Parts: sequence; C-alpha cells; structure tokens
Amino acid sequence: MKRKRKKHCLKIVLAFLSISLIACQPTIQSNPESTDQTMPGKGVKVSSGSSITTYAAFLTEIINIGLEKLGYQTEPVKQLSVPVVHISVSNGELDFYTDHWEKLQNKFFIENGGEDKFKRVGIIVDNALQGYQIDKKTADKYKIISLEQLKDPKIAQLFDSDGDGKANLAGCNPGWGCELVIEHHLDVYGLRDTVEHDQGNYDILLADVVARNRLEKPILYYLYTPHWIPAVLEPGKDAIWLEVPFTSLPEEQGEVSEQETMLDGKNLGIAVDRVRIVANNKFLQVNPAAKRLFELVSIPIEDVNAQQKLVQDGESNSEDIRRHAEEWVKKNQDKFDSWLEEARKTGTNLSEN
Repeated sequence: MKRKRKKHCLKIVLAFLSISLIACQPTIQSNPESTDQTMPGKGVKVSSGSSITTYAAFLTEIINIGLEKLGYQTEPVKQLSVPVVHISVSNGELDFYTDHWEKLQNKFFIENGGEDKFKRVGIIVDNALQGYQIDKKTADKYKIISLEQLKDPKIAQLFDSDGDGKANLAGCNPGWGCELVIEHHLDVYGLRDTVEHDQGNYDILLADVVARNRLEKPILYYLYTPHWIPAVLEPGKDAIWLEVPFTSLPEEQGEVSEQETMLDGKNLGIAVDRVRIVANNKFLQVNPAAKRLFELVSIPIEDVNAQQKLVQDGESNSEDIRRHAEEWVKKNQDKFDSWLEEARKTGTNLSEN
C-alpha cells in the first residue's frame, strides 16, 4: 500500500515539473490570435523608433496607425539619435525604425550587423534631396553657382555671421550621417580655410537662417528634404542649390556615381536618396502582415514637406503630429485601406501554410 502511494506521489511531482518546464519556455512575439483575418497582429506589442526630427515622428505615426488597424498594440514612438536607434533595432530593443536613409545612413546599418540583424523594407519616401543652398539674391548679385567658389575669401566673407572672416555654413546635428558628408566635403573641396561648419540642433540653426534672410542678409546652409525649409525658402525663387565640382563621399556610403548626385543638370554632391524602414529580422519573420505593410507604405515627399510647415507654424507637439498622421490617412483613405487589405491577405495566407 505504501509503495502504491509513493508511485502516485512521484507521478504527481513529475507532472508538476513537466508543466513548470513548459511554462518557462520563451515566447516569440507573433500573432497568437491570427485566426481573426482582419486582425492578424492581435495580441502583439510593437515598439518603434525614429530620429529626433518631427518629420520622422510623422512617418512613424502613419505606420503605427496601420499596425493598429491590423490589431497590433503600438507603444509610444521612441525618438533617438541616429546611431542609437540603429543599435536598438539591431539588438531587438525596438522592432523597427522608420526613417533610415539608404545611402546616407549605410554606415550605421553595416556597423550594426547589416542583413544578419535587420532588413531595409519598402521605400516610405523617395527622391529625398540633400545639398547646399544660398539665398537667390546673393547668388544673382555675385554670380555664385558653385560651392567651390567659397574658396575665395571675398565670396566666403559674404556669409560670415560671427565676424571671423569665414563663411558660416548651417550644418546638422553631431552624430547624423550628414555630419560625415559635410566634414568630408570641407576637406576634398579645399574649404577648411574659408568655411566653418556650424553644428547643433538642425531646426534651431535653420530658424536662424530664416531670420537672417528676413533681414536680407546672405545665408548658406545644408538642406535635406523632406523638411519645412522649402515651404519658407522656395528653391528657385528664394534660394538656389549650389553645385559641386565633382562627386566625392565618405567611403562608408559605398559606390555612388555622379549620376546619382545630379538634379536638373546640377551636381549636388550628395546622392538623391530613399528613406526606408529598417526592421529587426526576428520581428519580420513572425509578423508577415507588418512586413507587408512596411513594404507598401509610400508617402509623397510634398506631403511630408507640407506637414513640416505645420510644425514650423507651431503644431509641433506629439499630439499635433499624431493628428497630422490621422489627417493624412483620412485624405488618402482608399490607398491606405488597400495597403491594409494586402497586409491582411499576406498575414492570413502565411498563417494557413
């Protein structure tokens, strides 16, 4: 009788241990309730990152609205420096990053594991431009068309805003990909003696550029689009692009031909780029509906520039940006719904296989 009780107790202990071991197994963030064809992401939390720019937050909110419609639970967007956000997606702390510049930020992609860690997915904004601009009034008066002309101390001094005799070039934030490009250009074009690179918060630097322009003082600045500046200083009317003598970029950007840096016959010196989503490989593997949405979402650069003008006019907090995203979705509802439908089909088809 005692032996039977011992065997019975042993069975209970073994059963308990088996249940405990099963409960301790790691779980993967996939769609556990994928039987709901309209909500393939139901039950999955998604974390997103963007750079510290407001246009990046706008793009991310549009993506998050789509994910929410697919059933995903989206966490607040984390705005981080460009190097840090790449690290965070690579190691899985974040699931995706919305505003990866394919050429400009290639260094950060490669250094953090490349294709082995995360993937570039879709093209959320195409034909993203970068280069150097000056006000048209000064350009016409002194016949300035090229960045190389700033090697002339007399030309450079026109753009001196701090009294040291050098041109002040409003550049970009330390740590951004454009910092590497500008510093490279100052060397290869022989501009170190006549031009200094002003760095800091990009939007604050550009606000100062606009203020100087209103006082009819010469302005020199690095510009990327999408941004609000083209809505304030319209290219061709208020400002002009400066051409460069030849194409030369940091080697981390890979092979870039002169054809890739041309715009309307001018060599801008920086490749016309594509803004893409970078997503963690493990997340993409178990969330096909989200991956398909990433592949499909495409926002015209003119729409992003227009949103940036709203930001410059004072609609700049997180609630404003979320509202801008919701308004964009409403204006483009048919297109947006078609993306969701395609994402749902992909999620459903793969879950049935």
